[in-house]
Amino acid sequence: MKHTLLIILLLLASTAMGKNHQYQSEVMNPKREFRGAWIQAVNGQFQNIGRDRMQAMLSSQLDDLQKDGINAIFFQVRVEGDALYNSQLEPWSRYLTGQQGLPPTPLWDPLEWMIEQCHARGMELHAWINPYRAKTKGTTELAMTHEYSRHPDRFFNYDGLYLFDPGCPENRDYICKIACDIVARYDVDGIHVDDYFYPYPVPGIPIPDDASYSTYGGGMNRGDWRRQNVNKFMQQMCRQIREVKPWVKFGVSPFGIYRNQKSDPNGSETNGTQNYDDLYADVLEWMRQGWVDYIIPQIYWEIGNKAADYDTLIRWWSANSGKRPLYIGHDVYRTVKFSDPVNPEQHQMHRKYQLQRILPGIYGSCQWYAAAVCANPGNYQEALRQQYHSTPALQPLMPWIDHKAPGKPRKTAIVWTEDGPMLFWTAPKGKSEMDMAQKYIVYRFGPKEKINLDDASHILCITKETMLPLPYQGGETKYTYIVTALDRLQNESKPVKKKVKL
Repeated sequence: MKHTLLIILLLLASTAMGKNHQYQSEVMNPKREFRGAWIQAVNGQFQNIGRDRMQAMLSSQLDDLQKDGINAIFFQVRVEGDALYNSQLEPWSRYLTGQQGLPPTPLWDPLEWMIEQCHARGMELHAWINPYRAKTKGTTELAMTHEYSRHPDRFFNYDGLYLFDPGCPENRDYICKIACDIVARYDVDGIHVDDYFYPYPVPGIPIPDDASYSTYGGGMNRGDWRRQNVNKFMQQMCRQIREVKPWVKFGVSPFGIYRNQKSDPNGSETNGTQNYDDLYADVLEWMRQGWVDYIIPQIYWEIGNKAADYDTLIRWWSANSGKRPLYIGHDVYRTVKFSDPVNPEQHQMHRKYQLQRILPGIYGSCQWYAAAVCANPGNYQEALRQQYHSTPALQPLMPWIDHKAPGKPRKTAIVWTEDGPMLFWTAPKGKSEMDMAQKYIVYRFGPKEKINLDDASHILCITKETMLPLPYQGGETKYTYIVTALDRLQNESKPVKKKVKL
């Protein structure tokens, strides 16, 4: 009896350990996780280098990032009311050609090219725009086709910057028109806005919006009025993007502090610039109202920072993320610059990823910035490849946009050809763009492996093709292959199973 009881206890312990191992595997190698990287133009890295050099630079980065497990790229296409794409509404960017309004020679479209390149590598492409900045400090001349040249009364100058005045309704309509033009003409997966709303405050310099406040303020408190202006913009942008293409996502990467506790008891234990009070960006309201599909707070500080501790902030955002998925913005160089406070022999990457993956409401991260990842400081890139992104990942689900899965693949078969065994299938039928299969997942399981489609380590590939060559190893081992279909929002169909000896 005692012997039998001991066996039962051992079996229960073994089962518990197995489930715990499976849980750890799924937490540390999640099947769905946003893994993004920003590619910026505002630093001038593309300025006047020509098409061939720019394409070579970006191709090299994208090849590296694909190996790093990155599944989404934010490509900056609008820096200062300009365009790094072929726009009929705004002038070519000086950050591309060296002179605003001057088209590239030979003529090409960086956004169109990047969409093709990213999609070929299985990555999403989100067009990144700065909504309100109209002139950076380094720009000395605006093109005659710039919106400022047509309506200078809708802008203000703040410490050398020109900004679209958020208080003018015409600016809200205009910027949304720009975004919707991109969505209508390009196969983008998302529109992404950064952290610049009202300008970052400069001591002693007030925001010069007296004219628009006098016209449109309606007696409101000026701070509340400014927040309302940005709220209206975010609401309108989300709604109009949906009207053009309902599957295109809209997201934002705000500054890393919402409010400090000294301003609001519910704020974070930090001391820095605040979205709500200084930039007039009520980020939590956007999430509550569903005006954004994701949020990426730029938590660029290190663990232990006295003014803005990473550990404090990631926990605060996790607790306040609300209805929308939260992704964490990581600063690559700052992460590897500082030591882990628990283990000073290593930098902070491991600790940050632990926090990111165990805290609720967090569904991924984004790297600032792509070229920094590719430079591999502190073996950051190698750690992504070998540990944190070692298995493929689908995009997080967004059921408020679309929750209906596509039909399952049809006519799935193993066919033996001159080149060896091939797995074939046919696309499921779909009535609309939202229903159609865009990609397929192929899973593989060995003879004694439990079928578990939540285990990303069994994903053999995510592909647009409807066929896959299989490795033949003498025909002695039976494998189970499973194929599922994905739609544009990466809702996954029911599985189709095929067994074969290879």
